[in-house]
Amino acid sequence: MFKELNPPSRILMGPGPSDVHPRVLKAMSTPLIGHLDPHFLEIMNENMELLRQVFETKNEVTLAMSGTGSSGMETVFVNLVEPGDKVVIGVNGLFGQRMVDVAERCGAEVVQVTGEWGHIIEPEQIENTLQNNPGVKLVALVHAETSTGVLQPLKEIADIVHQHGALFVVDAVTSLGGIQVGIDTNDVDACYSGTQKCLSVPPGLSPVTFNEKALEVMRKRKTKVQSWYLDLSMIQNYWGEDRFYHHTAPISMAYALREGLKLVVEEGLETTYERHWKLGQALQAGLEAMGLTLHVREGHRLPQLTSVRIPENIEDAVVRKQLLEQFNIEIGGGLGALKGKVWRVGLMGYSCNRRNVLIFLSALEQILSEHGFEVEKGKAIATAYEYMK
Repeated sequence: MFKELNPPSRILMGPGPSDVHPRVLKAMSTPLIGHLDPHFLEIMNENMELLRQVFETKNEVTLAMSGTGSSGMETVFVNLVEPGDKVVIGVNGLFGQRMVDVAERCGAEVVQVTGEWGHIIEPEQIENTLQNNPGVKLVALVHAETSTGVLQPLKEIADIVHQHGALFVVDAVTSLGGIQVGIDTNDVDACYSGTQKCLSVPPGLSPVTFNEKALEVMRKRKTKVQSWYLDLSMIQNYWGEDRFYHHTAPISMAYALREGLKLVVEEGLETTYERHWKLGQALQAGLEAMGLTLHVREGHRLPQLTSVRIPENIEDAVVRKQLLEQFNIEIGGGLGALKGKVWRVGLMGYSCNRRNVLIFLSALEQILSEHGFEVEKGKAIATAYEYMK
């Protein structure tokens, strides 16, 4: 016999998922209605309008794809890219690499612009690549690189991309709802995100937005979109006024997304961004006060995802296991080139609060001391607390 479902209570401070807000959990317990019920169609409309506010865009085609953030990535590429298209992708972390993989599966000729893991893609790199590769259809970058904690500036590169007649695509999986994405301000043509990071919603939907220029590229396709499930020419009709049946939407997740977006809008975008910046910087200052080194240089650090280098003679997995078993705190290890070299600490959405910063710093201080790492007791917490005032 299977036991009753009773997972442990954790403090989710890894790279995602983040803790889900109680109001979101309550919304998910709401009774189901049909996915073509007039009331559910109203919820879909509300989600589109709320997403426009959080993306900060007027794009008509702004909706939530059924699937996690990677489904949003695939949605963008399968709809905009045809076999033989030339695509430029910035690769300075794992999720840039994933975009390369997805684009190549679409038949694209991919030109990679690489950067060290922990550094941004510089505008000059994109400029030089476009000058040396005429006929590029789109350029794609990761706004908030979850594998490294790097915040990628967008506007200057968007201007360069458009001067060369290409589309600008952005991965905002970790940034949406935590820091400003600014689709219209930053002249982003297509963007995708996820629900499980700063929106305080479980994984399961992927918000996407496309401007008119991107839609025109889709209309001029010469080949059928390779994915039936992610074909926006059909999904637009499902989310649009005609409501043509395409697939059965995850109804409870639509409830959850609506509540998560409402929470962001009610708090206010600027207030939400300020909370993430203030507490992220408090955490980072506390880690440095503990004698640890941050992987990303100041000025390019994300507030909601911090990568901190693991000290010599400290075992990565052992510390993470102690945090989980002794304090119920989950953080992430390094990926790819940073595997075993950094810890990734998230402060996203509902997980981004003062209590979590202080509890984590206290727990890490205790564990590192046990492993022989010299720590000035209480300094990290005192430093972080000063940032929170």
